[in-house]
Amino acid sequence: MSASGCRGQVAHARERGVSLRRACKLKSVSRSSLDYQSKLAEKDGPVIAEMRRLAGQYPRFGYRRIQVIPRRARFSLGVDRTFRLWRQAGVQVPRGRPRKRVAGCRPRPLPPVSRHDVWTYHCLFDSCANGQSRKCLTIIDEFTRECLAVDVGGSIRSRRVIEVLSQLVSVHGAPRHQRSDNGPLPSS
Repeated sequence: MSASGCRGQVAHARERGVSLRRACKLKSVSRSSLDYQSKLAEKDGPVIAEMRRLAGQYPRFGYRRIQVIPRRARFSLGVDRTFRLWRQAGVQVPRGRPRKRVAGCRPRPLPPVSRHDVWTYHCLFDSCANGQSRKCLTIIDEFTRECLAVDVGGSIRSRRVIEVLSQLVSVHGAPRHQRSDNGPLPSS
Protein backbone atom coordinates (compact mmCIF):
# COMPACT_ATOMS: atom_id res chain seq x y z
CA MET A 1 0.00 0.00 0.00
CA SER A 2 1.21 3.52 -0.74
CA ALA A 3 2.33 5.90 2.00
CA SER A 4 -0.58 8.25 1.33
CA GLY A 5 -2.99 5.31 1.59
CA CYS A 6 -1.53 4.30 4.95
CA ARG A 7 -1.86 7.89 6.17
CA GLY A 8 -5.49 7.86 5.07
CA GLN A 9 -6.14 4.65 7.02
CA VAL A 10 -4.53 6.08 10.14
CA ALA A 11 -6.75 9.17 9.81
CA HIS A 12 -9.80 6.92 9.43
CA ALA A 13 -8.85 4.96 12.56
CA ARG A 14 -8.38 8.24 14.46
CA GLU A 15 -11.93 9.29 13.47
CA ARG A 16 -13.19 6.05 15.00
CA GLY A 17 -11.63 6.95 18.37
CA VAL A 18 -8.36 4.99 18.19
CA SER A 19 -5.36 6.77 19.62
CA LEU A 20 -2.59 8.02 17.33
CA ARG A 21 0.01 5.62 18.72
CA ARG A 22 -2.32 2.63 18.46
CA ALA A 23 -3.43 3.52 14.89
CA CYS A 24 0.19 3.94 13.74
CA LYS A 25 1.16 0.64 15.34
CA LEU A 26 -1.76 -1.21 13.70
CA LYS A 27 -0.83 0.13 10.26
CA SER A 28 2.95 -0.14 10.80
CA VAL A 29 3.43 3.55 10.08
CA SER A 30 5.87 5.77 11.92
CA ARG A 31 4.27 8.81 13.55
CA SER A 32 6.86 11.15 12.04
CA SER A 33 5.77 10.19 8.49
CA LEU A 34 2.21 11.40 9.09
CA ASP A 35 3.19 15.04 8.70
CA TYR A 36 5.12 14.48 5.48
CA GLN A 37 4.07 16.74 2.61
CA SER A 38 5.11 15.54 -0.83
CA LYS A 39 6.90 18.07 -3.03
CA LEU A 40 6.18 15.95 -6.08
CA ALA A 41 2.87 17.69 -6.78
CA GLU A 42 4.63 21.06 -7.02
CA LYS A 43 7.29 19.58 -9.27
CA ASP A 44 4.90 17.68 -11.55
CA GLY A 45 2.12 20.28 -11.82
CA PRO A 46 3.66 22.34 -14.65
CA VAL A 47 4.68 19.19 -16.55
CA ILE A 48 1.13 17.77 -16.37
CA ALA A 49 -0.30 21.09 -17.56
CA GLU A 50 2.16 21.10 -20.48
CA MET A 51 1.24 17.48 -21.31
CA ARG A 52 -2.46 18.30 -21.37
CA ARG A 53 -1.79 21.28 -23.64
CA LEU A 54 0.33 19.20 -26.02
CA ALA A 55 -2.18 16.34 -26.03
CA GLY A 56 -4.85 18.81 -27.10
CA GLN A 57 -2.59 20.22 -29.78
CA TYR A 58 -1.38 16.81 -31.05
CA PRO A 59 -4.19 14.35 -30.32
CA ARG A 60 -2.54 11.40 -32.14
CA PHE A 61 0.69 11.59 -30.12
CA GLY A 62 1.17 9.07 -27.32
CA TYR A 63 3.22 9.60 -24.20
CA ARG A 64 6.47 8.55 -25.91
CA ARG A 65 6.19 11.23 -28.59
CA ILE A 66 4.93 13.81 -26.11
CA GLN A 67 7.97 13.08 -23.91
CA VAL A 68 10.35 14.57 -26.47
CA ILE A 69 8.64 17.97 -26.75
CA PRO A 70 8.80 19.08 -23.06
CA ARG A 71 12.36 17.75 -22.88
CA ARG A 72 13.33 20.16 -25.64
CA ALA A 73 11.70 23.05 -23.79
CA ARG A 74 12.75 22.92 -20.14
CA PHE A 75 11.64 19.68 -18.46
CA SER A 76 13.87 16.64 -18.13
CA LEU A 77 11.65 13.59 -18.36
CA GLY A 78 12.45 9.90 -18.32
CA VAL A 79 10.15 7.32 -19.86
CA ASP A 80 8.83 6.07 -16.52
CA ARG A 81 8.12 9.55 -15.20
CA THR A 82 6.47 10.52 -18.47
CA PHE A 83 4.22 7.47 -18.33
CA ARG A 84 3.30 8.12 -14.68
CA LEU A 85 2.42 11.74 -15.39
CA TRP A 86 0.56 10.79 -18.59
CA ARG A 87 -1.63 8.41 -16.60
CA GLN A 88 -2.03 10.96 -13.79
CA ALA A 89 -3.12 13.61 -16.29
CA GLY A 90 -5.75 11.22 -17.63
CA VAL A 91 -4.76 11.87 -21.23
CA GLN A 92 -5.30 9.17 -23.84
CA VAL A 93 -4.78 8.79 -27.53
CA PRO A 94 -8.25 8.52 -29.11
CA ARG A 95 -9.19 5.06 -30.23
CA GLY A 96 -8.77 4.49 -33.94
CA ARG A 97 -11.73 3.44 -35.99
CA PRO A 98 -11.80 -0.26 -36.67
CA ARG A 99 -10.94 -1.25 -40.20
CA LYS A 100 -13.78 -2.21 -42.46
CA ARG A 101 -13.76 -5.94 -42.82
CA VAL A 102 -15.18 -8.07 -45.54
CA ALA A 103 -18.56 -9.44 -44.54
CA GLY A 104 -18.15 -12.81 -42.84
CA CYS A 105 -21.26 -14.29 -44.39
CA ARG A 106 -21.31 -13.42 -48.04
CA PRO A 107 -24.35 -14.69 -49.88
CA ARG A 108 -23.51 -18.03 -51.42
CA PRO A 109 -24.45 -18.47 -55.09
CA LEU A 110 -27.53 -20.60 -55.54
CA PRO A 111 -26.87 -24.08 -56.93
CA PRO A 112 -28.24 -24.83 -60.38
CA VAL A 113 -31.57 -26.69 -60.44
CA SER A 114 -31.79 -27.73 -64.08
CA ARG A 115 -29.89 -27.96 -67.33
CA HIS A 116 -28.91 -24.57 -68.82
CA ASP A 117 -29.72 -22.88 -65.52
CA VAL A 118 -26.18 -21.62 -64.77
CA TRP A 119 -23.25 -21.37 -67.14
CA THR A 120 -19.80 -20.66 -65.84
CA TYR A 121 -16.95 -19.43 -67.95
CA HIS A 122 -13.31 -19.65 -66.90
CA CYS A 123 -10.09 -18.37 -68.41
CA LEU A 124 -7.21 -20.79 -67.99
CA PHE A 125 -3.58 -20.07 -68.84
CA ASP A 126 -0.96 -22.52 -70.06
CA SER A 127 2.27 -22.49 -72.02
CA CYS A 128 3.56 -24.58 -74.88
CA ALA A 129 6.84 -26.47 -74.96
CA ASN A 130 8.46 -23.57 -76.82
CA GLY A 131 7.44 -21.13 -74.03
CA GLN A 132 4.58 -19.48 -75.90
CA SER A 133 1.64 -18.73 -73.61
CA ARG A 134 -1.90 -19.86 -74.41
CA LYS A 135 -5.23 -18.79 -72.97
CA CYS A 136 -8.20 -21.16 -72.85
CA LEU A 137 -11.80 -20.01 -72.44
CA THR A 138 -13.99 -22.82 -71.11
CA ILE A 139 -17.75 -22.55 -70.75
CA ILE A 140 -19.39 -25.16 -68.49
CA ASP A 141 -22.98 -25.97 -67.61
CA GLU A 142 -22.88 -26.25 -63.81
CA PHE A 143 -25.81 -28.64 -63.49
CA THR A 144 -24.60 -31.31 -65.92
CA ARG A 145 -20.88 -30.43 -65.70
CA GLU A 146 -20.85 -30.53 -69.48
CA CYS A 147 -18.24 -28.44 -71.24
CA LEU A 148 -20.19 -26.43 -73.77
CA ALA A 149 -17.21 -24.73 -75.45
CA VAL A 150 -13.43 -24.47 -75.30
CA ASP A 151 -11.76 -21.61 -77.15
CA VAL A 152 -7.95 -21.48 -77.29
CA GLY A 153 -5.90 -18.50 -78.37
CA GLY A 154 -2.84 -16.46 -77.67
CA SER A 155 -5.04 -13.78 -76.17
CA ILE A 156 -8.80 -13.81 -75.76
CA ARG A 157 -10.37 -10.38 -75.50
CA SER A 158 -13.87 -9.54 -74.28
CA ARG A 159 -15.24 -9.39 -77.84
CA ARG A 160 -14.16 -13.00 -78.40
CA VAL A 161 -15.85 -14.07 -75.13
CA ILE A 162 -19.09 -12.34 -76.18
CA GLU A 163 -18.88 -13.96 -79.62
CA VAL A 164 -18.46 -17.49 -78.18
CA LEU A 165 -21.29 -16.93 -75.68
CA SER A 166 -23.65 -15.62 -78.39
CA GLN A 167 -22.91 -18.71 -80.53
CA LEU A 168 -23.79 -20.96 -77.58
CA VAL A 169 -26.99 -19.02 -76.89
CA SER A 170 -28.06 -19.45 -80.51
CA VAL A 171 -27.50 -23.25 -80.25
CA HIS A 172 -28.67 -24.06 -76.67
CA GLY A 173 -30.76 -21.04 -75.72
CA ALA A 174 -29.91 -18.46 -73.05
CA PRO A 175 -29.10 -19.61 -69.51
CA ARG A 176 -30.87 -18.07 -66.53
CA HIS A 177 -27.56 -17.09 -64.90
CA GLN A 178 -23.93 -16.67 -65.97
CA ARG A 179 -20.94 -16.72 -63.67
CA SER A 180 -17.46 -15.58 -64.45
CA ASP A 181 -14.94 -17.29 -62.22
CA ASN A 182 -11.23 -17.67 -62.64
CA GLY A 183 -10.96 -19.93 -59.59
CA PRO A 184 -11.78 -23.62 -59.20
CA LEU A 185 -15.24 -24.94 -59.89
CA PRO A 186 -17.58 -25.04 -56.87
CA SER A 187 -17.91 -28.51 -55.38
CA SER A 188 -21.25 -30.21 -55.61
